[in-house]
Amino acid sequence: MEKKITVALLSGGTSSEREVSLSGGDQVYHAMDKNRYDIFRYDPKTDIAQLVADAPKIDIALVILHGTHGEDGTVQGLLDLLNIPYQCSGTLGSSVAINKLISKYIYAQNGIPIPDFMNFKRNEAIDTDVCTRRLGLPIVVKPASGGSSIGMSIVHSEQELVRALDKAFEYDDIVLLEEYIKGIEITGAVIGNQSLEALPIVEIVPNDTYDFFDYQAKYTVGETKEICPARISKKLTQSAFELAKNSHNALFCKGYSRTDMIIRDEDIYVLETNTIPGMTAASLLPIAAEKAGMNFSQLIERLIELGLEKY
Repeated sequence: MEKKITVALLSGGTSSEREVSLSGGDQVYHAMDKNRYDIFRYDPKTDIAQLVADAPKIDIALVILHGTHGEDGTVQGLLDLLNIPYQCSGTLGSSVAINKLISKYIYAQNGIPIPDFMNFKRNEAIDTDVCTRRLGLPIVVKPASGGSSIGMSIVHSEQELVRALDKAFEYDDIVLLEEYIKGIEITGAVIGNQSLEALPIVEIVPNDTYDFFDYQAKYTVGETKEICPARISKKLTQSAFELAKNSHNALFCKGYSRTDMIIRDEDIYVLETNTIPGMTAASLLPIAAEKAGMNFSQLIERLIELGLEKY
């Protein structure tokens, strides 16, 4: 009988995306073949010491964490110290991709098209008139780090901008103001180590009550329509594949990633790259994988294979 693989499944954590992580961890656990894997669950909020103690018996970790102290390279660094392989990007790719400001600089340096943006530090004087004249209205306001659109707003006036800045600064010391691009929202996932496979592009259509694909739209079943493959031309699809791969490589990602983009006319702009895409019932990566012929259990197996291969 083939020896079981011992998996440390990490979910929960301390970030504002804790509940999403716990939900994803539950779904991953239930989808895994218990005849093939011995699964031990750890919540980094309470179980770091136990993870360290158990390290010698662990073959690989599945990191289903989001945000600070989960997706930012800190847990990845600990796993490196413990000689535990894992399925996602390493410390460098994780810390770079979670910071939207650094990501934008790297995208631009690699010729990846992005919306115009400005950035400000906490307590820095901000002339909202200058911002609106440069970026126009509406403006997208978001914390530099984090995910799930937490702390993000779309503002239509200078007065709204002041309130949105205060909200974003609750989550980070650096805030981004971004040109609002009205268009078709899409996301492109890639999977692989040396050779990347682009999964089918997903089109995201929040219902009319949402200004954008916010936290509630992301995680409330039925609030958003996900269309896969996206209803775009072959040329745009191919461009989206290339941008997803280029973004993954530019940010030093490993294993897999999902890059969010928006299409205006015949131009695609990259918004951000996620190194640990969501794994809930409403998540986009499993939808794309299913369309590519991988059910949820097979997707998890593939990620484990890639993590072991990378190591």
